[in-house]
Amino acid sequence: MTSRARVMIVGSGSREHALAVAIASGGHRVLVSPGNAGTVAVGENLRATADDTQGLVDQALAHGVDLVVVGPEGPLALGLVDALEDRGVRVFGPGRAASRLESSKTFMKRFCERHGVPTAQFAIFDDADAAERHARSAAHPLVVKADGLAAGKGVIVSDTIEESIAGIRRIMREREFGEAGRSVVLEERLAGEEASFHVVCDGRRAVALAPAQDHKRVGDGDVGPNTGGMGAYAPAPIVDAGVHDRVMREIVRPTLEGMAAEGTPFRGVLFVGLMIDRGTPRVLEYNVRFGDPEATVLVPTYGGDWFELLDAAARGDLSSVEAPRPIGAALSVVMAAAGYPGRPRTGDRIEGLDRALHSGVSIMHAGTSRAADGGVVTAGGRVLAVGAHRTNLRDAARAAYDAVAQIHWPGEHHRSDIGRRALDKTPPVG
Repeated sequence: MTSRARVMIVGSGSREHALAVAIASGGHRVLVSPGNAGTVAVGENLRATADDTQGLVDQALAHGVDLVVVGPEGPLALGLVDALEDRGVRVFGPGRAASRLESSKTFMKRFCERHGVPTAQFAIFDDADAAERHARSAAHPLVVKADGLAAGKGVIVSDTIEESIAGIRRIMREREFGEAGRSVVLEERLAGEEASFHVVCDGRRAVALAPAQDHKRVGDGDVGPNTGGMGAYAPAPIVDAGVHDRVMREIVRPTLEGMAAEGTPFRGVLFVGLMIDRGTPRVLEYNVRFGDPEATVLVPTYGGDWFELLDAAARGDLSSVEAPRPIGAALSVVMAAAGYPGRPRTGDRIEGLDRALHSGVSIMHAGTSRAADGGVVTAGGRVLAVGAHRTNLRDAARAAYDAVAQIHWPGEHHRSDIGRRALDKTPPVG
């Protein structure tokens, strides 16, 4: 291992900012492409955007990087890992073929079926008329999923059969999510509680991180449209020791074995979206990268060295890396721009960032940029992930929301109930 490595992180969200902080804290030089107004304080921002495969390869070679860490799903689906490895660059993330676990929900569902991985019953359609007929004949409302990548928004959880049909129309006829909606997966709506389960993989072995819980709906109480995620916390108590063992045995292990058997060994991070009902876990979806904002709570709760973990996985050998117990608890609140998750407004000046920072509080930038005078302005829908790491979740929530209260810009909105499921089950401390 290089004592002081040069690491290029691809992406511009709070996930990439959190990973940059984690790797830089180990004494390594960090380059982020393209980064945001926060990552520039950790390392150096580069020019190439996440969808510029050739530009990213050229940058990695020009800077002589020791490791590339790919943040978002888009460049993975475009084959960035394959392009880098073809030029001899070590990279953390799955190749294009293995990335189909996320980039095609059709592939994912059929993979689960082939390898006995527990998931919801489903049907796949590339004809809108046939999909609508199936929805009308269903006994219950369905979950409607665009087959391809849709920035975390291509899933419509229906409360009525009419909503299922409307979802099909939005995806297949109106093409709300573009080419991602050429086909749809219609599946039963599972009961239970969701959790985000991340494992870092080397193709055969897996190191589990703290189980987390994301909050997808835009409003308090899980109301309103789905978003890319409005906040997260870890560890999530719904994943107790028994559930953890079942996920590793019934889901993670057969997934890695199945991918290897099909000639596409999985290296990188496998993020299993779970639905857990009375101790029984089933797969809602696979993601092939760290969740955002989940990464902002996984980073502080992992007790090991982040560079060593990611580099070992990229080398294909995690045998010397053990999974430490999660340290404390972390909670992160997403502060969003006016108009999100529809058409977010950009260019609003963010005030109070310096006031909000104190011990154990993290402000991870996502949709931000620098104004000409050096100030920070909004540049996307999810603008900041403001979090805290404490010995327990209640203290982490209090500190995170205290910091959120110090930050302002016109039209900002956030949820006030991140972590509520766990906090309602946890007695007050002291």
